[in-house]
Amino acid sequence: MDFTELVASRRSIRAYKEGTSVDHGVITELIRFAQQAPSWKNSQTGRYYVVTSPDKLAQFKEKCLPTFNQNSCKNAPALIISTFVKTRSGFTREGQAENELGDEWGAYDLGLQNDLLILKAREEGLDTLIMGIRDEKAIREMLSIPDTEEVVAVISLGYRDIEPEMPKRKETEAIVKFF
Repeated sequence: MDFTELVASRRSIRAYKEGTSVDHGVITELIRFAQQAPSWKNSQTGRYYVVTSPDKLAQFKEKCLPTFNQNSCKNAPALIISTFVKTRSGFTREGQAENELGDEWGAYDLGLQNDLLILKAREEGLDTLIMGIRDEKAIREMLSIPDTEEVVAVISLGYRDIEPEMPKRKETEAIVKFF
């Protein structure tokens, strides 16, 4: 599949095939691929926590996700929690923000990584849903995520059980200005 087809086939999947699993080696390869994303001064602040055991998945979904997201990732065999190390991306080595975005630059860099991760997942025949509504404190506690990292997203990973149509996109002319 060429890149254009890959991007066109990617969807936010909210129904996964029941009884499937994803090999840890495959997940590791997705994350290894994501690490190729550019980052502020090559700071590479993205971090990943992966939940795959059925008991831990059930516990995580119940304690860390609202009901609608629990339903959206119901049969997903893996959840990938993405974080970034605070006060590194967008900061000097001494911890001073180098632009007005501060830690928002860390979120930007992690977004680049996560984009590569979900595209690589699609290339491997897997599908994803990026969830931003979650209980950060419960996630931090359950996965022992240090306070030095910002919890950003929960990404469900599995095999789609639906074939959703592509949502309508805005016209390009409505979002671009040339000078």
